[in-house]
Amino acid sequence: MNTDVLIIGAGPTGLTLANLLGRHGVRTVLIEALDELIDYPRAVGIDDEALRVMQSIGLVDKVLPHTVPDQQVRIVNGEMKVIAEINPTTREFGWPRRNGFVQPLVDQVLLEGLERFETVDVRLGTEAIDLAYTDDEATVTVKSGEVTSQITARYVIGCEGGRSFTRTRLGIEFEGETRKQRGLVIDVADDPIGTPHAVFGGDPTRGYATLSLPHGIRRWEFMMLDDEGEELVESDEFIYGLLADHVPDPKRLNIIRRRVYTHHARLASRFREGPILLAGDAAHVMPVVAGQGWNSCIRDAMNLGWKLAAVVKGHADDALLDTYAEERRDHVKAMVDLSVGMANLVTNRSKLRSAARDAAAVVVDRLPRLKAYVSGQGFKPMPRYERGVVVPARVPRLKSVPVAEDFKSAVGTLFPQPRVCTTAATDRLLDDVTGSGWRIFVWNNDPRQLVDKENLERLESLGARLVHLVPASQLSWATENTGDGVQVVGDPSGVIKSWFHRRPFSAVVVRPDHVIAAECLAQDLDSTLESVFSAARLRWPEEYIPQ
Repeated sequence: MNTDVLIIGAGPTGLTLANLLGRHGVRTVLIEALDELIDYPRAVGIDDEALRVMQSIGLVDKVLPHTVPDQQVRIVNGEMKVIAEINPTTREFGWPRRNGFVQPLVDQVLLEGLERFETVDVRLGTEAIDLAYTDDEATVTVKSGEVTSQITARYVIGCEGGRSFTRTRLGIEFEGETRKQRGLVIDVADDPIGTPHAVFGGDPTRGYATLSLPHGIRRWEFMMLDDEGEELVESDEFIYGLLADHVPDPKRLNIIRRRVYTHHARLASRFREGPILLAGDAAHVMPVVAGQGWNSCIRDAMNLGWKLAAVVKGHADDALLDTYAEERRDHVKAMVDLSVGMANLVTNRSKLRSAARDAAAVVVDRLPRLKAYVSGQGFKPMPRYERGVVVPARVPRLKSVPVAEDFKSAVGTLFPQPRVCTTAATDRLLDDVTGSGWRIFVWNNDPRQLVDKENLERLESLGARLVHLVPASQLSWATENTGDGVQVVGDPSGVIKSWFHRRPFSAVVVRPDHVIAAECLAQDLDSTLESVFSAARLRWPEEYIPQ
């Protein structure tokens, strides 16, 4: 058969990508070697960026029941002294920054979400066994039961995990390390502790973590020592011994899963080979301590989804897909490095290094700003794309536009998502009001008055939304006096006004993945759009091309 996109692997990356492509009406086939989704212990943390993606694909209301919002983390040393707390409470992107969750249940939501789309064909129990490609398409030989067939697609996306058939078949190196320390994960039902937070134990004798998960599930993860064989995971006596200091009576636990993990920190040397791309764990894996493996997979899907749809639908040149690796690889590497660093912090067995860590924690605790930085998870690398579909900001040198000495452009970062209002609705998240396509946000100005006819037609062909942002007190007046085709949005909390107040710009071009492609003064919007269109390798119907 023939299709536009073939996705190999129904993990979080493949499932999210298929939902994104389904919403764009792209013909998509998703194959998975297993007969059903994996149900053993996996990721336990979903962040605000990932929840915003779930919102974008229309599934966040079904995901939230499987989460623990605003989950605090307490890091303790071997003497059970709390040496650090992580408790971010901000809502920059509309959702809690840290959330516990049950991955198999959320993955199931993503799978069931695909039933909404006639253009998406899901085939479980179908394994990729061979791959051939030209410059224009790829053909994958698949096996389902005893039946072998072929699927030809314009693009093939390998999302089948760390042992990726696609990456191996292409001979792409998986650079990095396999860490000596293994982890034993134990999930129990009927949570015997019940407290809602997570604890990371930096005990040099044996590092551990324990987390409260939804639906009465409790997870423990223990560092396995070098002389402990993996067969011990089946020994109740060994498991009970590990848990003896954690619960009153380990023998009364309702253990539902136990599994040994080997921690990897690896990054594919490249993410693309002709019409074939890698995403998720097929492209990168990292230790679980920072809780960013699953979330990095979702970021990959969000970045790649809109670009694939634009190319397949003829809105952009194939070269747009090269920007996927340009943008994602550096950020993923930062996440891998963070995960390795946190793993070393929590799981090291050196009493000397542990003592140095504890001493540093005392210093941090006495410095309010640094303590707030750690608690707010300020160490987490946020996406900031300096290459790809971004236009470097030109800071104005005008007497009417003062610029702070420490100003840093927001280009390449995520646009915030506060709660806003319109004349028809109050207290809504910004993306629910404006959608998740291309958006032009302008503070205190009607965007149509700033863009020429040709670029307005181009924006219309993209399905872009023009958004006039105003203080909530001006909402009614602005709605009555703004031109057709422009959405007026009120800012009741002042969050958007404060965001623009810190910038020497009043207009922002936002991509479908919520990343700021450009920011400029109102009078420069038209020329800035031209630069964005070029960076995005966009194509236009002939009637929009200047003669």
